Amino acid sequence: MTTDDTAVAPGSGPLPSPWRSRRFRLFFTARSASLLADGMLMVSMTTSVLAAGFGATGVGYALAAWMTPIVLLVLFGGVLADRFTPQLMMVGADGVRLVAMLVMAGLFAADGVRLWQVMALMAVSGAATAMFQPGLASLVPRVADDIQRANALLRIAESMATLIGPGLAGFLVAYGNLAVSFVVIAVAYGVSAGGLLPLRGLATAPDESGEPMWRRLATGWHEFRSRSWLWGVISLWAVYGLFVFGPSLPLGAALLTEQHGSTGYGWIASADGLGTIVGGLLGMRVRPRRPLVAGVCAMFFFALNPLAPALGWNFALTAATGVVAGCGFAFWGVMWATSVQSHIPLAVLSRVSAYDIAGSIMVIPLGRALAGPAAESFGADRVLLFSSAVSFVLLAAMLCVPAIRGLTRRDHPAADAPGTDLPEADPSVADPSAAGAGKKGRGGEPAAVETTAAP
Repeated sequence: MTTDDTAVAPGSGPLPSPWRSRRFRLFFTARSASLLADGMLMVSMTTSVLAAGFGATGVGYALAAWMTPIVLLVLFGGVLADRFTPQLMMVGADGVRLVAMLVMAGLFAADGVRLWQVMALMAVSGAATAMFQPGLASLVPRVADDIQRANALLRIAESMATLIGPGLAGFLVAYGNLAVSFVVIAVAYGVSAGGLLPLRGLATAPDESGEPMWRRLATGWHEFRSRSWLWGVISLWAVYGLFVFGPSLPLGAALLTEQHGSTGYGWIASADGLGTIVGGLLGMRVRPRRPLVAGVCAMFFFALNPLAPALGWNFALTAATGVVAGCGFAFWGVMWATSVQSHIPLAVLSRVSAYDIAGSIMVIPLGRALAGPAAESFGADRVLLFSSAVSFVLLAAMLCVPAIRGLTRRDHPAADAPGTDLPEADPSVADPSAAGAGKKGRGGEPAAVETTAAP
């Protein structure tokens, strides 16, 4: 969007900076606030549950109570976002999370908090997150003409929140009390809702077709499976989550703490965060003709993440690998998000994004659960070596898929209606959006998880 929030026609010249759009500035502020709240939540919840005497088992139950509704409900969140508009669902989700955090603060301010109460509130927060996440992808093309630069800016905001959020939560818990951190999280969700509220009347109106829920889900599934580049990446990404993302965090943290101490591990984690900021900055500048190929090539650096603790590299080398691994992961995230948002019609983008999220995150908890037993049986270093090898193999497999390798860049959202799939992109044909040639067939599609889908 330009300064007056009017769209720029394809091929009419350089795309304006997202910062020139008031809508993007509001969306960026809202997203930054919600990311900060998400970054604080896990630390606040973990320390509070431990301080209340529920132990590591209680932390595990609370985390499961938060994650389970996301996995179960995210597909419905995508349907409802396309039905009632993403903005409405996201504002409502922020409102629910705000209330849940205030109630959590009240429970910890009083004596006698029960574990089931914490689990119930975390489940409510997780259900609201499932309603919030799918709409993110479809809002970006509606608030910015330069989709790639907008995604890069959002990736930088995510990196900053990842760095600041946990530290802020730890500071508030250490020097305030358990309730204060949840109040701050609630305020952050309130800021997010306040930034999203003015974004009414965006590019598409609510879907008034009256189709039943199951048919809307089926439409999203059809749009997802009709693009081999999309389901090809997500299928391989699910395996990646099981064997790479799953074991890397718990086992890597344990080995790095053992090798370099808690302070050293903290600096290495910060190096990874610095790398994600650099990757976001690169995503603003580098515009490859084949974005998924460039993103996958960058992700090869992420394979160094589990390799460094497995081989016991020294602190300096491990920190350096953290920087390049974070850079590769962030650059891939920008390329992936931009590809999805520019190749999927807005009318079904939230539903397709929901399938993306579900496929990307559902096996990561299983990978983390199996990491401990696998480390006890084979050794943590060998499990991480296996993770690194699997990372290389899966990324190479992505490059071997013609639809992934042949997907070309689009600088504008797909205008074609859902359900009208054309042949997949021919790798030998230049990007039609760049040539101003009009529409071309969709060969062309987190995690992430924050959780970001792939990613």
